[in-house]
Amino acid sequence: MSVQTPPGLPSVLSIKAISQILPHRYPFLLVDRIIHLNLEDNTIIGLKNVTTNEPFFQGHFPGAPIMPGVLVLEAMAQTFGILVHQKGYNEKIALLMTVNNAKFRKPVVPGDTLLLHATGLHISSKGGKVQAKAMVNDQVVAEAEIGFALADMEQFNS
Repeated sequence: MSVQTPPGLPSVLSIKAISQILPHRYPFLLVDRIIHLNLEDNTIIGLKNVTTNEPFFQGHFPGAPIMPGVLVLEAMAQTFGILVHQKGYNEKIALLMTVNNAKFRKPVVPGDTLLLHATGLHISSKGGKVQAKAMVNDQVVAEAEIGFALADMEQFNS
């Protein structure tokens, strides 16, 4: 069974394109595709299909699997990292610096599709802040304000 892109939100970036942008790899690449990207409004929506064979489910409440909240936050941060790259900071990597006002409202379980919404509050060559939320079935499951710094990508390629 395939997950349908919500109406009006065509697929913008595939997993192949995302893999060329983010340095993360399995099991830490947590965005499957981008379904909305608006560089003028600094908004992006990513999608993560949560499957039962995710490696973290083996140890995070076996028998009652729940996606760790810190990984939901990471998925939101990775989604915004893609927007930062698309805004022209493609020689930089966004590093998570702060998480403020994080709230976890509902558990994320196998079979859920996370929609990862992020809006840039401030973006500069040094870093910025983003307001992010994760949704399942039109319900907010997590939200936070995330601060990030931008570092030269070449620092991490040695």
